[in-house]
Amino acid sequence: MTEEYTPPKVWKWEKDNGGTWGSLNRPIAGATHDKELPVGEHPFQLYSLATPNGQKVTIMFEELLEAGFSQAEYDAWLIKIGDGDQFGSGFVDINPNSKLPALLDRSGDTPVRVFESGAILMHLAEKFGAFLGAPEHRAEMLSWLFWQMGSAPYLGGGFGHFYAYAPYKMEYPIDRFTMEVKRQLDVLDRALAERKFITGDDYTIADMAIWPWYGRTVKGGSYDAGEFLDVQSYKNVIRWADEIAERPAVQRGRMVNAMSGEPSQQLRERHAASDFETRTQDKIGD
Repeated sequence: MTEEYTPPKVWKWEKDNGGTWGSLNRPIAGATHDKELPVGEHPFQLYSLATPNGQKVTIMFEELLEAGFSQAEYDAWLIKIGDGDQFGSGFVDINPNSKLPALLDRSGDTPVRVFESGAILMHLAEKFGAFLGAPEHRAEMLSWLFWQMGSAPYLGGGFGHFYAYAPYKMEYPIDRFTMEVKRQLDVLDRALAERKFITGDDYTIADMAIWPWYGRTVKGGSYDAGEFLDVQSYKNVIRWADEIAERPAVQRGRMVNAMSGEPSQQLRERHAASDFETRTQDKIGD
């Protein structure tokens, strides 16, 4: 783009604005069609996709189960955002923002909806008293959790959009968001220089929130931009990312609701622990 853009006095929505996912975006909320959500037998009903935000929650569930919290059993239902499932009436009833993931907690007398991935992590951590870290580090943990929630839009909606998904490459926004993403990676790298995990020795929901976004990025898995971002220079983040990736619950959690990658790593719906052995795409096909 070389011509300067003059905004109109009143912006109007042009549906056909191009770019990947462009046809899904709209400036209004609410359902576009009636569609009830399925409900399984477990206390928790998760409606999601294996995006970074979706992986936060499936990792949390698998970590809870790994830690012995059998009451954390869950059904994970696939929401296909390319098909507009997030705009169905049932999904909008749980998440009026039509973003992934969405959780229905049916463990009590009255079902409780929880939306926004950070809120879901907090809800589950407080419910089970797990992965909150030491009480004296609670403020630090919350600070990093909310750091991730506030920072990831720069990585995904900013850098990712203009570097990978926009209709054409534009130097100014790519430079702007690249600078911010690299600043964020440097923030993490400095923090992890003297800590095993982001708040110290305890693995917490802050790590679970940060890892699917920034762990994936330093391993070159975000937007095919590893070389462009010089991710190998963030040695402390790579060390932390590799250590978390070795956790069995993380390996399971990242498979749930996955629709891409190796078929053996895709478990599109999860309703029992045994599904990881019997219902991955290499075993059941498309």
